[in-house]
Amino acid sequence: MQGGGGVSCAVAGEAPVVGPGPRRLGLTIDPAGDVEAPEERIGRLVRESPVVIFARRGCCMCHVMRRLLAAVGAHATVIELEEAAEEAAASAAAAAAVPALFVGGAPVGGLDGLMGLHLSGRLVPRLREVGALYG
Repeated sequence: MQGGGGVSCAVAGEAPVVGPGPRRLGLTIDPAGDVEAPEERIGRLVRESPVVIFARRGCCMCHVMRRLLAAVGAHATVIELEEAAEEAAASAAAAAAVPALFVGGAPVGGLDGLMGLHLSGRLVPRLREVGALYG
């Protein structure tokens, strides 16, 4: 990946993609064969990366969130939710509808929360604080 920002996409439960094409992280639904409740799974995924977006596949608001984060130099991990229980758990954890953003394990909310942080000048310092900015 070139430049400081970027996005890794993973579909919950999908194996990493190796080779040419989009890079996907090796995030799994049930690590080591253990069964996790959706709430536990969301919590674990939030702890695994400093910036996480939970979204539906093809979500235009998620695309805007990813572009803004990349523009300020942050690398976001995008988890595409496929089950209603996962979507409900992500929404509840973020106190916002999907797409839901977490920075440093703390819920930011949706696109409105991200824009609020950015316009107030608090986004870049927060991303720097959690180690999500490169350079």
